[in-house]
Amino acid sequence: MQKKILLTSFDIWLSQQESNSSDDLLLALAKMASLPHDLNFLHRLPVDVQLASSHVITEINDIQPDYIICCGMATSRSQLSVEVLASSAGILSIESINSTDILPEKSINSPENILQTTVDIEKLLVGTAAVEISYDCGKFVCEGLYYLVLDYLHQSQLSTQCIFVHVPILNPENSMGMIADFILIINNLALL
Repeated sequence: MQKKILLTSFDIWLSQQESNSSDDLLLALAKMASLPHDLNFLHRLPVDVQLASSHVITEINDIQPDYIICCGMATSRSQLSVEVLASSAGILSIESINSTDILPEKSINSPENILQTTVDIEKLLVGTAAVEISYDCGKFVCEGLYYLVLDYLHQSQLSTQCIFVHVPILNPENSMGMIADFILIINNLALL
């Protein structure tokens, strides 16, 4: 039976950006017809924690995926990075957002607002060539989205598992290797 996987990417947020590498990766993946999974793409999410998380949660409820892979651009990194955890600190530090509109009261009042993926990252990365495990999701929309999706899955008691992958800038030298590693991550995730 095919696993249903939701894959998300962000839009650009600076005027000089031509594209977002997370979306570039998913667009390359979408062109491949030979993947044995039911892939559902949510491209170019707004670079806004509240709006992005709202879109993803709506999609979770609509398609009920087995797995979610949220992706974001990381210009300072040189290889794919799979994030282990997310903190609400990144959400709370974004001044334009009212945290009580996003975080459930129970989450805001908890002593430690850190959530960790339930995916075994070590097993997930078996066979990959150049993927790192990261504990720093970035304190921007990436961490905000990851935290809110993990929190929603936990609060709703859904069995859906979620990871976040940071994608460096893709170029002719690195794109084939990153696409291959990303496909391996998808395949490994579907087997967990």
